[in-house]
Amino acid sequence: MEEKLKLGKYKHYKGGEYEVVGVASHSETLEKMVVYKALYGDYDVWVRPLSMFLEEVEVEGKKISRFSYIN
Repeated sequence: MEEKLKLGKYKHYKGGEYEVVGVASHSETLEKMVVYKALYGDYDVWVRPLSMFLEEVEVEGKKISRFSYIN
């Protein structure tokens, strides 16, 4: 089952803010990829597997979301 991802602003657990602009499919594997743009610096555009974007990471012994929805 494919998870839905809200478009909009997210905060990375390390502090940077990003805007998710869409979810794309990898042309060879069909893996779902999140397309997002940094809201700082050069406003670079990035892609990351959806599963990785939604996963939790461990920080100081606690599990937290890699990216948290802001609005």
